[in-house]
Amino acid sequence: MSSDVVILFGGSSSERLVSVASAQNVSSLLPDAALWFLTRAGAVHLVSRAELAAHQRPFEHEFTPSTPAVFPSIDAALDAPGSKALVFLFALHGGEGENGTLQARFETRGVGYTGSDAASSARAFDKAITRSLLGAKGARLAPAEVLEPADAATLEPKLRALFTRAPRWVLKPVADGSSVGLVHLTSIDEVPAAAKTLAGLGLRYLAEAFITGRELTVGVVDEPGGPVALPVSEVRLIPGGAFDYAGKYLGKGTEELTPAPITEVERQVAQTLGVLAHTTVGCSGYSRTDMILTDAGPVFLEINTLPGLTKASFIPQQLAAAGKDLRAFLERQLSLGRARRR
Repeated sequence: MSSDVVILFGGSSSERLVSVASAQNVSSLLPDAALWFLTRAGAVHLVSRAELAAHQRPFEHEFTPSTPAVFPSIDAALDAPGSKALVFLFALHGGEGENGTLQARFETRGVGYTGSDAASSARAFDKAITRSLLGAKGARLAPAEVLEPADAATLEPKLRALFTRAPRWVLKPVADGSSVGLVHLTSIDEVPAAAKTLAGLGLRYLAEAFITGRELTVGVVDEPGGPVALPVSEVRLIPGGAFDYAGKYLGKGTEELTPAPITEVERQVAQTLGVLAHTTVGCSGYSRTDMILTDAGPVFLEINTLPGLTKASFIPQQLAAAGKDLRAFLERQLSLGRARRR
């Protein structure tokens, strides 16, 4: 294969199924790219295009390669002869794909890859850190509190105390994809069950007061002249739905509108916040910022450094709405990745 491109997908995170769907989509646009699947255990498999394309319902079913692993680890793969001449398109989401650890392995070896660098990825992945950074730049934030891992008995009074500050809360892992492990706390009666859920997961959680408004998300891409915001998308909940994994990826309870039916002023302030988040965190290549549009303006929620690239994902939707070609976008990202090669 003459191409120097490798699409890296899979991983151990809670969003690895989304990663497979992203790889299916981008591989259809980059037919000469090799496909490397990173298993939950860390081994690397070389996957054929036909096998990946044949995998059905990727958001619901784990992808299992039919052939043995080629490398026992990503480190062994990157140390193999010829790897430094490659450029890796990261079709990874969550976990090691977005928290900076994988990026650091590539940087140590001088291997090119797409997306934000290790330091900015680590900042963006920690929701508490990004809140602090954006708050210092004047971005509106919801009242929030970090909940450290603890048993249910310890968490219960802390969750009950939240209701003295706001009548409804959203609980999400500090450092993981928000669509997985998301807990809505709409009544103090739900506290015992929520405490048990959080205790069972054993993760740091961010409790954010629920903000009433319209849920928007906006992608930002690095162009030669600087970061440019894409058209804004709106997520609307169907009664009884939630913007969790099922809502986002299985079409249960949500609808997505791109471009969002908002005013020009609202579009401008949303895109301004997206660019502010992208530059403040230090992202490169592309990112996607989620926010709630209120009467007082947009409230920052979080930023994603490797947002989904599935057929139904927001970045492809927004590129299409802007009249931009997805393959050209991918080629631009690969060009930026090659510039990282030592």
